[in-house]
Amino acid sequence: MIQITNIKKSFGPLEVLKGIDVTIHKKEIVTIVGASGAGKTTLLQIMGTLMRPDSGNILIHDIDISCLNDRQLAFFRNRKIGFVFQFHHLLPEFTALENICIPSFIAREARKTAEKRAYDLLEMLNLSARANHKPSELSGGEQQRVAVARALINNPLVILADEPSGNLDTQNKNELHKLFFDLRDQLNQTFVIVTHDKELARMADRTLQIKDGSIVNNS
Repeated sequence: MIQITNIKKSFGPLEVLKGIDVTIHKKEIVTIVGASGAGKTTLLQIMGTLMRPDSGNILIHDIDISCLNDRQLAFFRNRKIGFVFQFHHLLPEFTALENICIPSFIAREARKTAEKRAYDLLEMLNLSARANHKPSELSGGEQQRVAVARALINNPLVILADEPSGNLDTQNKNELHKLFFDLRDQLNQTFVIVTHDKELARMADRTLQIKDGSIVNNS
């Protein structure tokens, strides 16, 4: 699914990634762990085409994203990659259904088709009764599940998540973690998750540990 070869990234004199090599397989749930500042989020952002590396190559589904210009990258990102962040980043003026539909509208999907897919996802995530509620009317766990549905709306190749449960209480955190595995089983979805949560890392198929910009463990 994803092949990363010799990725390097520096910010001024600070070398953040020092030649990263990673392979992510379809239907894997892979966590990325390490101390703050180790390079976890930088790697995830490069993997998600939000940032370009200084050198190296990334193949996603046999597409070399280093060969894509900015417009092509934006097109690819919208259709092939889903994102979930620590804070849900839902737009407060829109309902749960409308928030989920936004990536499909950006992709110029027909409204009827996008809304049908969004309703299906809401039902799958046990949120159908909350479709017309705005984010302020949802609990923290519900908001994050809406964010997951938004990430899934365009049937992406991979979901990239950066500390997705970092702002949740224990019950909602555990439910979100279980949801990732359920979605892998039901939708054949692939996940790459940056986390400090040791329990989630233990649950994952594989954990990549980054230290000082290098992978020191891949198991």
